[in-house]
Amino acid sequence: MGMVHCLSRNIMKFWYVYILYSLKDKKFYIGSTNNLKRRISEHNQSKNISTAKRLPLKLIYFEGHLSKIDAQRREKYFKTSKGKTTLKIMLKETLKNY
Repeated sequence: MGMVHCLSRNIMKFWYVYILYSLKDKKFYIGSTNNLKRRISEHNQSKNISTAKRLPLKLIYFEGHLSKIDAQRREKYFKTSKGKTTLKIMLKETLKNY
C-alpha cells in the first residue's frame, strides 16, 4: 500500500529513457526526459533538430528511473555499439514490424 499510495499522490518523479525508431532511415534515436508525453510530441512536431528530418518516428521502448543520473547513464549506454546491439536483441519482435 505504501508504494501505491506514494504513486497516487505524485510524490515520485520519474526520468525516462526512450527509444524512437525512424521509419525514414531505419535508425534509433535515444533520449531521456522527465516528461515523456511532451518530449514525444516535440519530436513529432519537428521541434528537435536531430529528428526533424527523420520523421515519421515511432516510440518503440521506454523505461523509467527514479534518478536523473541513472537515466542519463542508461541513455549513454544505449548510444554505444554494445547498447544498440542490446536494443536490437531486446526489441527483436517489435523491429520485425518495421
